[in-house]
Amino acid sequence: MRWQGRPGSGNIEDRRGMGMGLPIGGGIGGLVLLLLISALTGTNPIDLLNTANRGEDGAVGTSGVRDGDPQAQFVSIVLADTEETWRQIFTARGASYAPPVLVLFTDATQSACGVGQAAMGPFYCPADRKVYLDLSFFRDLEQRFGAPGDFAQAYVIAHEVGHHVQTLLGLSQRMASLRARTSTAEANALSVRQELQADCYAGVWGHYAARRDLLDPGDAEEGLRAAAAIGDDRLERQSQGRVVPESFTHGTSEQRVRWLRRGLTAGRLESCDTFTAES
Repeated sequence: MRWQGRPGSGNIEDRRGMGMGLPIGGGIGGLVLLLLISALTGTNPIDLLNTANRGEDGAVGTSGVRDGDPQAQFVSIVLADTEETWRQIFTARGASYAPPVLVLFTDATQSACGVGQAAMGPFYCPADRKVYLDLSFFRDLEQRFGAPGDFAQAYVIAHEVGHHVQTLLGLSQRMASLRARTSTAEANALSVRQELQADCYAGVWGHYAARRDLLDPGDAEEGLRAAAAIGDDRLERQSQGRVVPESFTHGTSEQRVRWLRRGLTAGRLESCDTFTAES
């Protein structure tokens, strides 16, 4: 990918070096002070921490992102490019795009959806509209899943941003309501369709990124290999030696590749309707 030298996003919240969102050096005294301020002001403690991370201009803190941290800079630049893509798409639909904040963390952190851990992999929380990423996942993507390459990493970010797009369009809320009223197997099937749509949306971003000359030859193949590497069938076969289709929540390798490719090829939101597709 041709990402070096491009502008990054201001929507990065860097919690690395903190434990569960608290500065490691704060100790018990810092925690007590934080809780006291929270009680006196009626402010969520997490919001106070986020405010502490903001710079003088009010932007979310990006310490370590713009200076001397190539991997975090890469994440920031990819996020900025997704912002450009979805801003264009939403504007063409007569709507405005409100980008998510991407939280960088190490090991574990607090989100509005509960405690996020590195072992969970990257995730999006619709309750606070933030993407959460431990950069160690990129090492796992290459070494454990056999999917190296910067576009493979960018696909992961774009997939999570795809969930944010679903939230802005109201789909995440509808799916959560439907899953709450169905059996486990039916809820899993709905989750698969939602995840495959996020794959397709990641492909839509890739389509626009290619038009902006951001991609190198072979980048699309890197993304497709990453999609195949994290299919439910492949992961279950690796972890337990057998495949249980009714337990799938993200889709098979073939499905993930197919929908990512569809987004890359079509570049249209309307091409990503996984919910009416027969397969």
